[in-house]
Amino acid sequence: MLDKSQSPSFAPINQAFNHVFRPNRLSIGLVIPLEAYAVGAEPTMTGHLELAQLAEQLGFSALWLRDVPFNVPSFGDPGQIFDPFVYLGALAAVTDRIALGTASIVLPLRHPAHVAKAAASADVLSGGRLLLGVASGDRPEEYPALNQTYPDRGERFRDSVDYIRAVGASYPRHENRQGSLSGGIDLLPKPTGRHLPLLITGGSQQSPDWVAQNGDGWMTYPREVASQARVVSDYRNRLEKLGQPDKPVMQSLYVDLLEDSDAPARPIHLGFQSGANFLRRYLSETKALGINHVALNLRFNQNSVDRTLKHLADDLLPDFS
Repeated sequence: MLDKSQSPSFAPINQAFNHVFRPNRLSIGLVIPLEAYAVGAEPTMTGHLELAQLAEQLGFSALWLRDVPFNVPSFGDPGQIFDPFVYLGALAAVTDRIALGTASIVLPLRHPAHVAKAAASADVLSGGRLLLGVASGDRPEEYPALNQTYPDRGERFRDSVDYIRAVGASYPRHENRQGSLSGGIDLLPKPTGRHLPLLITGGSQQSPDWVAQNGDGWMTYPREVASQARVVSDYRNRLEKLGQPDKPVMQSLYVDLLEDSDAPARPIHLGFQSGANFLRRYLSETKALGINHVALNLRFNQNSVDRTLKHLADDLLPDFS
């Protein structure tokens, strides 16, 4: 069977998508907040815009924001505190080149017209630097607070994706449970590319074929090598079976980078503590599996974040651009 990871390029969408995702290459991004904070604690967001600017200056390819409407104490992580779309506007104003991504907007908790308008606005205001990650959500406590039901969130997720795709056209005609578009009104602005680059997170309560068919790429989680190789291969085999073009795959990774470059790895939540040499080997292996982007999360990092960013930039970014 054809190895679709060997395609010469992914279908272009906007500046961010074209730069961050390239076949046979691995780029490195960062999950905001760029701050270490304990489970159950709230980040201070001290100097957050300056750290975003530092990340851009050092050559990281993307900054990723999560969508956490409510702080659920039992979940243990309030995210970056700010509304992601408001925060995207602030980041767009203080940076010039780095891609700005959401990982991910919880579609069943927002009307897709608001998501589409906010995302296209951020894309235009940033000069085409938006990457729109979307998900079905995994915090049941948030749903009754917004008068929504949790078990059927997958259906609303599908409807929202269809609606967002529809309003990318001029004066669209579209009807589903999210609303009726008669063709007599239009949603502005339009995104800078041919459409918003939509990245599906995990399964999002959908079938694997639906995920492959409807997203512009796939966000997944770290796994041991054999399992990750299996799921990435399955995703790309589905793309081929469905007659889809090659599409990128990205994953998250929590890291606690130690000063000693030769320090061995020790597992932490969804990642590991290690020196730079182990991390380099891991990223090289990840690239060989067909992953195109890794978003590093420094939440559990013990060293200062600015020092760690410089360490990563000096020791690792030259190998992964």
